[in-house]
Amino acid sequence: MKQQSVYKTSPEGYVEAVEGIYRKTLVWGNNALLTEFKLSGGKKLPSHKHDEEQVGYLVSGHIILLIDNEKYDMLPGDSWAIPGGIEHSAEIATDSIAIEVFSPVRSDYLPDLERG
Repeated sequence: MKQQSVYKTSPEGYVEAVEGIYRKTLVWGNNALLTEFKLSGGKKLPSHKHDEEQVGYLVSGHIILLIDNEKYDMLPGDSWAIPGGIEHSAEIATDSIAIEVFSPVRSDYLPDLERG
């Protein structure tokens, strides 16, 4: 897999993950991938889990994370770490932006042209 070392900001490239929740892969290396999420207020990210560890930072807005059956009220500047294989979900209280890192690289988050 060819890494993407540099990203220059653009309004293009967002993928709707679930209704009202958009993600854009920014850069990735051999061991980690950086993603921006635009989250619409009033929407929910359904409960799920994946093998990759996930760490995040809330840039703006307000979300409520449910990680392994514990609720966390997250405001701008707050951050989190979710080990691989742990159930988690989110309620989006207001329009929000979050940045998350996944390790190892999530191959399902790589742009189509880079998969292989």
